[in-house]
Amino acid sequence: MKNMTTRQLLAVLIVGFTLSACGAATTDADEPPSAQAIADGGLAQATFAGGCFWCMEPPFDKLDGVVSTISGYTAGEQKNPTYQQVSAGRTGHTEAVQITYDPDKVSFTELLDVFWRNIDPLAVNRQFCDGGTQYRTGIYAHDDEQLRLAEASRQAIVDSGRFDQPIATEIEKLDTFYPAEDYHQDYYKKNPVRYKTYRVGCGRDRRLEQLWGDQ
Repeated sequence: MKNMTTRQLLAVLIVGFTLSACGAATTDADEPPSAQAIADGGLAQATFAGGCFWCMEPPFDKLDGVVSTISGYTAGEQKNPTYQQVSAGRTGHTEAVQITYDPDKVSFTELLDVFWRNIDPLAVNRQFCDGGTQYRTGIYAHDDEQLRLAEASRQAIVDSGRFDQPIATEIEKLDTFYPAEDYHQDYYKKNPVRYKTYRVGCGRDRRLEQLWGDQ
């Protein structure tokens, strides 16, 4: 312990703080909108992975036209994974958010713009202070048009010359999305102090400003 840097010690304290919050919570999962409800309402869905799913809900929740955000797991092999399994890196999944939105009010292209500006697209198998394949970034298209738009948005970032490193974010068709346990849903609303402590300690906003400038 005495050889730890200040940053390493802070990370240990934050992880312990976070895990203690999760361990005390219930495990009933929020239910995402049904396919029928989405079709009847003229709604659409988008699925993005941007590291800790707690931190990916807020930027989408505040958009006009977003109906709901659900934290969960995708792009893995195991059926019905638990948070403990995913966080240990044993299932191949990545933490993700599934967004239900009204395309008459907000477009998939606009959602993509929000996604990119809330991740570090250069990081390989990690985001900010969280490391492992379970924190890799990704866009998981629900149809061919989303796939086309996602690939075009990634290419636009490459062509912009903003970064001199490769974009690590994967883009593929969505397979299965599993909603996370209930205590992960709207975590930033249910536990604002703990959420802020984690987010600040993880250096997320500091790194986002370095990458994208003042947002």
